[in-house]
Amino acid sequence: MAKIIVVDDAAFMRLNLKQIMEGLGHEVIAEAENGKDAIEKYQASKPDIMFMDITMPEMDGIEAVKKIKEIDPEAKIIMCSAMGQKKIVINAITAGAKDFIVKPFKKDKIAETIDKFL
Repeated sequence: MAKIIVVDDAAFMRLNLKQIMEGLGHEVIAEAENGKDAIEKYQASKPDIMFMDITMPEMDGIEAVKKIKEIDPEAKIIMCSAMGQKKIVINAITAGAKDFIVKPFKKDKIAETIDKFL
């Protein structure tokens, strides 16, 4: 069982991901709605994996990944976005994200991604 933080500015997306992960037997230990909040939650709870949206107010996901990787180079962060554009994927991976999943979420894809990093 993984301890997971879900970061997305849309409450329904956080709920959707949380339900999928709990259905897979994992625990969502925290949620955040922007990058700034995500950094604080990461430091407070040190999750096994963090699922991070890219486009958010206050601080976007790519900026948050850079800051979290400075704090913890071993952080396992999976980027989530409705935009499967190549440039965004490259920016996210360059920033330190481990992988990238596209919305809408599919349970088997999430299971596969979590298993890959545990």
